[in-house]
Formats: sequence, structure tokens, C-alpha cells
Amino acid sequence: MIRCGNKKLYRLDGCCTDWTVYMGDMLDQSTPPLPPLFPIHGHGHDTAIRVLDAAEHIVQARGVPALTLDAAARAAGVSKGGLLYHFASKEALLQALMQRLSAYIRLSFDAVLATVPPGPGQVARALLAWQFDSGCATDERTDRATAVFLAAHHHDTALLEPVRAVFAEIRAALREDGLPTGRGLAIMAACDGLFMAHLFRMYTLDETELRELRQSLTLLLEFAP
Repeated sequence: MIRCGNKKLYRLDGCCTDWTVYMGDMLDQSTPPLPPLFPIHGHGHDTAIRVLDAAEHIVQARGVPALTLDAAARAAGVSKGGLLYHFASKEALLQALMQRLSAYIRLSFDAVLATVPPGPGQVARALLAWQFDSGCATDERTDRATAVFLAAHHHDTALLEPVRAVFAEIRAALREDGLPTGRGLAIMAACDGLFMAHLFRMYTLDETELRELRQSLTLLLEFAP
């Protein structure tokens, strides 16, 4: 199950063997079920998920240097051999973490996008709803994303590519969103800034500041033809 704030958006059948994430039926039965995002291979996906969860918690609690395969195996309650069956190296483990995170970002945004009426500015409106209304921007899964970003960036910035690809798709959709050039990107950049500020605890806007920012960004949508 994926949650955004208090909203249950999807039923999730987690299967992370060979960096697999499988999405089952959407809870809204009026929407067609989603296909697997990645092919499913092997067995013991519950073990793989425990290892991924443990790796995130290690970085959250003790920092990037503490993440080793031995530490992840101990924290997950599995043998080193059991971990290596799914993740042959630390890089493979980090790749799986980034694949899982990118799938979460894509699916949570798509779930919000599906609730926004079609028309000019639909993608930009979905970005605002995703950031300010859905609860996804500050939920527990987003907090855990901090650990994933830090670990991947520390090891090899190329590991961030799956998440970069998701945001490249959103930027491409904004270019076809029916808004004058730059306005959708301004909304996306503002939302990305809030996301990173929360992720790295740089600052927190109070309710008044958030409301005023939302109002200012919404003004950009008034230029939709």
C-alpha cells in the first residue's frame, strides 16, 4: 500500500528481487489496474524488501558510512548469503533503493494527476496538489527518501538516474501543458525547492507562508488560454 498523508492510493505488492517493484490494482476500481513496472524475477522478495528497508534505516540513524552489506544483513535479520542472493554488491543494493524510490515518486504523482480535471495547466495543477494537498511531500516515505538520496549520491551520482528520469518525464509533460513558456517550470522549480528544503531540513515554512506561496504560484495558472 502506498500512502500519501492519510490517503491510501494503491495496493502495493512489493517485489524487489532484481530491483523489482510491482504495482497491483488501484483502490479506485474505475481506473484500470497498473502493469508491473519492472519484470519480476527470483524468489524471496520479502527478504529483499527487509534488506532495502534496513538499508534506509541505517543511513537515517547512523549516516552513509555505516551502510555496509554486513550491517544491512544484520539489521534485516538475514544471513550475508541471503542478502547476496538479491544484491551482489553495495552498488546493486543502492540501485534497488533508487529504483524503488523512483517508482514511488512516479506512482504517487500519477495518482494525484489522475484527480486533476483535464485541460490547460493540468500537469502544473497536479504539481501544486502533489506538493500542497496530497501529504506526499512530507510523509514518512519522503523522509526515508533522504537516506536513499544521501547514500546514492555519496556512492555514485549516476545512481540518481532513475529519479532524474521521472522528473524529466514531468518536465516534458509541462512543455505540452498549454501554459505559456516557463510558467509550468516555475511551479515545478518552486515545488522541487520545497521538497529539497524538507528533505535536508534546510528550512520549514509556516502555514501562512505556505498559503501565500501557493496563492502566488496559482496566479501563474491564470495565464492558461
